[in-house]
Amino acid sequence: MKKIVLGSSSPYRKSLLSKLIPQFDTLSPDIDESRIYNEPPRDLVTRLAREKYQAISSQYSEEVLVITSDQVACLDSCILGKPGGRDNAIKQLTQFSGQCVQFLTSLYIGNTHTGEYRACVEPVDVKFRELTQQEIIAYIDIEKPFNCAGSFKSEGLGVCLFDSITSSDPNTLVGLPLIKLNQFLTELGYSPLLRW
Repeated sequence: MKKIVLGSSSPYRKSLLSKLIPQFDTLSPDIDESRIYNEPPRDLVTRLAREKYQAISSQYSEEVLVITSDQVACLDSCILGKPGGRDNAIKQLTQFSGQCVQFLTSLYIGNTHTGEYRACVEPVDVKFRELTQQEIIAYIDIEKPFNCAGSFKSEGLGVCLFDSITSSDPNTLVGLPLIKLNQFLTELGYSPLLRW
């Protein structure tokens, strides 16, 4: 059985991965996540997932499957990252009111021994309903989503902010596309259904 390592410090990704895999290690990739000038959103999340993989895989001499991911929110082609604090979170959700926001979540999984890998970017379109300032402030104060791209947690009260979500996998918005991950794991010789 190959060792699985999730290259992330996100408790949300850890929780999602535990749905597929009963045992795995986590290690936080210490990389610079700055955007290159004029880098398109899809290229950004693809590059960051790959660089996270490289940072984690370099720490293992044995055969390991390393899983990494990254996510950005885009409004009118502008990248909106994690708010980092209350004021920025309120500003983001105010911008999102009545708008369609696209979330791009990258996935990268590779074998440190063979070099074989799989990668993709999964989009999710979120249509926000018209939000009042009172609703926005109440939501921010209740859930404090300061470390979440887009300033909300879809697995919590964030669903109260939406009109609709369009996605091939509901887990993608939380931070890890499990349907695609299962496909990639199976292709790399680690079928989750056969490992429980």
